[in-house]
Amino acid sequence: FVDSTGYIQVPLAGEVIAAGRLPAQLRDDLAHRLGARFIRDPQVAVIIAERRKTTFAVEGAVEQPGIFEANPGTTLLSAIAQAKSPSNVARLDEVMVFRIKDGNRMGARFNLAAIRKGTDPDPQILAGDTIVVGHSALKGAWREFLQAAPAFNLFYIFR
Repeated sequence: FVDSTGYIQVPLAGEVIAAGRLPAQLRDDLAHRLGARFIRDPQVAVIIAERRKTTFAVEGAVEQPGIFEANPGTTLLSAIAQAKSPSNVARLDEVMVFRIKDGNRMGARFNLAAIRKGTDPDPQILAGDTIVVGHSALKGAWREFLQAAPAFNLFYIFR
């Protein structure tokens, strides 16, 4: 059983990190730990009985913000696509990904337009990540102006 911090308790081997590791990596680590002190040529098998659903969040200037399931192949582009794409007031050059690593919250800024062009790499999204798509005040003000423009037409005086 993997606890909420990503560790398992194994007799004779102690506390071992399991989260984010492949079964083969965990097997090799356990075999090394057991063989180093207690058992000659240990044979270890790691079987995943049930995979816990892991999630990430998308917020900010997207069409449908929310919490989505993180799969091993989830990238920033696919995560944004799950949120139904950036809204028309999004700042594509201001997409932040926040992640907790070693107990510290870290963030990285990405340019979605450059990723779409293929000039920047498409980063992998991990369970627990939060993606924030920036809002362009200029685009927002322009959209509000365009929506209000028909009202301005009512007061136009012809000469």
